[in-house]
This record gives sequence, structure tokens and C-alpha cells, in this order.
Amino acid sequence: MSLDNLRIESRLAQLGSQEEPVTGAVSFPVYQATAFRHPKLGQSTGFDYARTKSPTRKVLEEAIAQLESGDAGFACSSGMAALQTIFALFGQGDHLIVSLDLYGGTYRLLERIMSRFGVTATYVDTNDLDALESGWKPNTKAIVIETPTNPLMMITDLELVCSWAKKKGILSIVDNTLLTPFFQRPIELGADIVIHSATKYLGGHNDVLAGLIVTKGKELSEEMAFLHNSIGAVLGPQDSWLLMRGMKTLALRMERHQENATKIAAFLKAHPQVESVYYPALPDHPGHEIQKRQSSGNTGIFSFKMKDARYIEPILRHIKLIAFAESLGGVESLMTYPAVQTHADIPEAIRRQVGVDDKLLRYSVGIEHADDLIADLSRAIELAHKEIEEGETVHG
Repeated sequence: MSLDNLRIESRLAQLGSQEEPVTGAVSFPVYQATAFRHPKLGQSTGFDYARTKSPTRKVLEEAIAQLESGDAGFACSSGMAALQTIFALFGQGDHLIVSLDLYGGTYRLLERIMSRFGVTATYVDTNDLDALESGWKPNTKAIVIETPTNPLMMITDLELVCSWAKKKGILSIVDNTLLTPFFQRPIELGADIVIHSATKYLGGHNDVLAGLIVTKGKELSEEMAFLHNSIGAVLGPQDSWLLMRGMKTLALRMERHQENATKIAAFLKAHPQVESVYYPALPDHPGHEIQKRQSSGNTGIFSFKMKDARYIEPILRHIKLIAFAESLGGVESLMTYPAVQTHADIPEAIRRQVGVDDKLLRYSVGIEHADDLIADLSRAIELAHKEIEEGETVHG
């Protein structure tokens, strides 16, 4: 039976399990070697130097390419390393259109590093065709899309926007970190490049730092292979193995992340101290119908806004089961304050324009029991409310 014909759950569980023909090991080995012996002059085993190609990394790269319906995969030392490798496609005088609600690290890379090389960016609502047309310039080379965005969970209609990009003759680059290929496959919707911070849901255990790139098309794949090798920010064999191990349980974890997040988002939406909840699974979310059409499920991360910014500090102090920590996508629940952590590098005026203000919290829901997570969050909000009331009494 060909693994290509299996459902994604089976392909994930079998990742690397049939790739080692000599011993039949169902867990693909970690090849720690950086150099490989040549049979004789002019001949190669296919492996020469680990920066160019490594046996363990090769299995991972082929797997992510197949899972994302792409032609080639590239494993990098972090999500930002993957993004930098992609941005090396562009040079002096090139222009990019980028999602308005954006991870702060991507903004920092564009504005503080890529700008040195003459690459400029315009930030727009990528679901607004008029805004896209206004943002397009004759020197525009690509559109960079997060969907859902981080942290406000904005949804872009990928078929619509990728089709627009093709008409303009520019590349479509989609960050699929939050949904993973289990729930969404942007290349099937017209994207040219998919990127993952594999540190997040793909790894899934907060124990490996990695980035993945998938390309569609022979010429683009060959250019990316050149950049990947030349820049050299590649993933080592041990981390490649850890990432593959994490991906084997991706289907189970994403289902649980989604189930828990949906329950907790509904709880917060009904809470009297919560102003709004940003989660595409909620029927009143602006991108709900698009999300249903282009994805088979929802991520385990969402953001919510308190009615009063005074709740933020005591909530973060009182949560116990949920950790106050950066990152997302692991089995453990984490909560982050975007305005001062993940999005601190974005100017305040831009943050506030899209809604990343001092009342917003981002919640990466883990795979713990949903009732325990709700109890922890409810208790933290209740204690925060009590502190605020007591403070008003003292100062009243």
C-alpha cells in the first residue's frame, strides 16, 4: 500500500516508520554525521555534507512536503530562520504586501533587517481586495499571509487572494503555523510557499526549535534549495528526529486543542468581565464562514480582551495550571500578553490600529482537561475582580 493514498492521520502516525530498509527500525535513526564517505571519485551516496543534506532531515523534509501537497520541503533551525531563508528570494528594490495583523518577529525582520537590503513592505488587510490593489506596486514580488493571524485570528480567503496574486505575477507565501497541514493546506488553495514555525503545533511539546518551508514548482524549489544550503540555517539531526516524533501525534493533539479551545472560548464569551473573544470557531467571528470553507478545523489558540486593563496583571499572577509564558502550540496551556511580549516590536500606533492593546491576552490552549482549564481561568478572573474592587474601596 502506498502511503501517499492514506488519510493524513495514518501518514502522520507512520512518519519515517518505513524509511529504514536495512534494520526495519520503525523510528528513523538519528544520523549525527556531518560528513559522508564517497564510494569513489565522482560518485556520491546522495549525502556529502550535512548542511546540504542529512538522512534524518531528508525524511522530515519529504514528509512535510507530502503533507502540504508541495514539491519540496526544507527544515530550518527556527521559524525565523525559515522566514529569513524565504525572504532571501528578494533583494534591492523589491516590495512585499504583508498581513496587517502580524507576528511581531516577522515585522521586526522586515523593518529592521530586510530594509537594510532595500526590501520594503506594505501592511494591509489581506482579505480586502481593494486594499491589496492599493498596496500593489510594479516592484511587488510577493504577498505574505498569516491566516489565522496572530493574535487577532483574522482569516484570509486563500483561494481568492492567491488567485489575485497569480494574476499579478507575484508569489503567495502563507504562514500555516496555527492550523498545520492537518486542518489547512494552503498550496491546495493556490499558495506557492508555506512556512511553519514548527516549534509550535508540529513539534507540539515545547522542546524543539524548528522551522519548515514547503514550495510548489520545480524552479522555485530549486531556488529555495540553493538558498537553504547557502544560508545554512538548517535543522540538526536530533531536532529533526524530535520534530518527527512530535508530528506523529499531530492529529490527536490538534483535535484536542480545538475541542478545548472551543469550550473555553465559549466560556469567556459569556463572562461578564470579558469584552470580546477572537476565535474563528465562534459563529459570530468575521472569518467564520471562510474558515469553514477552506479549513477542516480550528486551531487551539485564541485571544480575548478584558473590559478593563487592570485585570491583566492579576490574571497573569493568579493562573496556576495555565503558564504565563511566550510561545504556543504545545501540550501545556500558555498565556501571553502580546502588547509587551510577542508584539512589542510593532509600533504602538500600528498595534492599536488592529486591536492589539493593553486589554488583550493570547491563550494557547493545551490538551489538559477543559474543565480544569476553565476552573483555573475562572478563579484567576474572580481573584483579579476582587483585587480591583478592594482597591477601589481603599482609594474611593
